[in-house]
Amino acid sequence: MTRSTAIEKATHYFEAGQFVQNLAELISHQTESQNPTKAAELQRYLMEAIVPHFQDLGFTCEIHSNPIESAGPILVAERIEDETLPTILSYGHGDVIMAQTDEWRDGLHPFRLVEEGDRLYGRGTADNKGQHLINIMALKSVLEVRGALGFNCRTIIEMGEEIGSLGLKEFCATHKDALAADVFIASDGPRLQSVMPTMFMGARGCLSFDLVVSLRESAHHSGNWGGVLADPAIILAHALSTITDTRGQIQIAEWCPNSLTDDIREALRDLPIDDETGPAVDVNWGEENLTVAERMFGWNSFTILAMHSGMPQAPVNAISASAMAVCQLRFVVGTNQADILPALRRHLDTNGFEGVKIIPHDRGFFDATRLQPNHPWVKFVARSLQETSGKVPHVLPNLAGSLPNEVFANTLNLPTIWIPHSYRACSQHAPNEHLLCPVARDALRIMAGLFWDIGAGNAPQ
Repeated sequence: MTRSTAIEKATHYFEAGQFVQNLAELISHQTESQNPTKAAELQRYLMEAIVPHFQDLGFTCEIHSNPIESAGPILVAERIEDETLPTILSYGHGDVIMAQTDEWRDGLHPFRLVEEGDRLYGRGTADNKGQHLINIMALKSVLEVRGALGFNCRTIIEMGEEIGSLGLKEFCATHKDALAADVFIASDGPRLQSVMPTMFMGARGCLSFDLVVSLRESAHHSGNWGGVLADPAIILAHALSTITDTRGQIQIAEWCPNSLTDDIREALRDLPIDDETGPAVDVNWGEENLTVAERMFGWNSFTILAMHSGMPQAPVNAISASAMAVCQLRFVVGTNQADILPALRRHLDTNGFEGVKIIPHDRGFFDATRLQPNHPWVKFVARSLQETSGKVPHVLPNLAGSLPNEVFANTLNLPTIWIPHSYRACSQHAPNEHLLCPVARDALRIMAGLFWDIGAGNAPQ
């Protein structure tokens, strides 16, 4: 009954092919939460694919209806061994982004697991089915060796993260007492480097909106009316140009955070950002006086996701009636989310663009969160991952992307730690999504070691 035995059991689970077999079953469920025709599949995934795994580990399971009508169901699985033991809350999401089936390369299909070399292809392999399967099976390895976890465990599996986790905050607020825990530990997102464990303790917030210039009911001939009819695309382009300068530096004072303190700078120092697993970083883009890591994890970024005016696929000689840009702000702690759009309104008006409409998107979005890197649970988890892997993990104050971490950090008031089991070139949200076999094997080992350590009686009080 040793730590190394539990880790080796997790290793054998992968090497014997059981992980691939279990993951293939999860991937076969077409759980596209953005597709209304797949609503029944969201429920079926929990009932048929996930609940049996938890019941096999002695967890009780209850599938709850979402408090928001038409949003996906939420599973709560729990194993309470002793009320005096520490309690871990974990999380995963079983829904996936739209399949984009026709864009996958030959030989691949989003809902059929395909193993090629050290890659496991399929929609959800990295985001997030493979990641929560790893954590479930690491728990199983500890149980099979110790006979008990040595701690209490509650796990939430939601089916709507890809549409903004609609209803999750309301659900957790209603069931706050039933979800009580000492710490939140879960997995999503990518490692900084595939060969090194990564931890992050929060996420950037995300707010998306449209900017629209609508001047008339229809387009008019550009020869007959050019020079006397205002062009909405030109007006919108000039409005957008005031939000950042030519290298993307934000020009709205309220959009610049106040949280890039010395301790956060120190935590971000020397983190690897630009490597072979992703696109080359444009070093001359973004805030000029910040390091690349500070720009990515310690600052806000404005992005134009899409623009439209006229008929780009078949241009005609006409002055458009309207123009629209889909915009997004990723923001860190130290940014007032409630003032993001009001500040933009003031900025546009001050610069003479009163006619540019701001239309917030109606889907759910996440606020920014962060846990200090010197928190006792952060240090405990980092030591455990290092002991198992032999490598000092990369520790990020927050992920550059966005997750529903605000629910666990703010609504449930928990210290939050994420241990991602993917890597940055996994094609998450794109065709040919995949999970790396070496990362999955390593993740099973470090999570088995971590769960063993939590149950050994030395966890932070």
